[in-house]
Amino acid sequence: MLRKAPSPRYHGLMRVAALLLGAGRGERLRHALPKALVPLDGQPLIAHALATLEATPEIDLVVPVVPESEQRAFESALAVLHDSGKRWPCVPGGVERQDSVAAGLRALPEDVGWVAVHDAARPRVRVADVSRVVAAAREAGAAILAVPAADTLKRVRDGLVVETPPRSECWAAQTPQVFAVDLLRDALGRAAAEGRRGSDCSQLVEALGAPIRVVEGDPGNFKITAPRDLALAEALRVTDS
Repeated sequence: MLRKAPSPRYHGLMRVAALLLGAGRGERLRHALPKALVPLDGQPLIAHALATLEATPEIDLVVPVVPESEQRAFESALAVLHDSGKRWPCVPGGVERQDSVAAGLRALPEDVGWVAVHDAARPRVRVADVSRVVAAAREAGAAILAVPAADTLKRVRDGLVVETPPRSECWAAQTPQVFAVDLLRDALGRAAAEGRRGSDCSQLVEALGAPIRVVEGDPGNFKITAPRDLALAEALRVTDS
């Protein structure tokens, strides 16, 4: 059954929180530090996305979700950064992404009605894009940033092509992904009850039958996964400057 979007009468009344997910270990980055603390332009990776979220007018508070075993290290790293007044204390995350999102949701105050979930490993997100995806979620109940697929995509099983979906219908999901808080809680609860895992939050919300608006993002908002991604982010910083 299609899940209805939240009533518009709440759209201007409820605050927007951002969960900044930095609890991943990032083994593919092959670095001794937790991925979100790996330096980029002289600052921890998490600091770049944090600054953007704090600078976004529509975001009222930012909650870093970090590895429980490294919580003190993250708190020390963030303490030396400029604090806009929107930043909340670090919240210990879980083993899986969904566990970290759930932990972040539990930390939110009751007057938060909307939540933007963003990866700390996407340091080049732009304020304008965050603003646009928040606005879209307020209208539809859920919205994600994404970019159109540039390549023809294949579904592959056991090394063989199963299907070639129309490229015009394929988009690469990014973050932030913004949801009504109750909607995301429902999606996480159902996934936990059914033993399902999703690669992002929108996959879980999609399973509820809720509409999710797609807002075209920027290719520069890529995820730092491997060493080459870090090198590209550094090179683009030089180009931007």
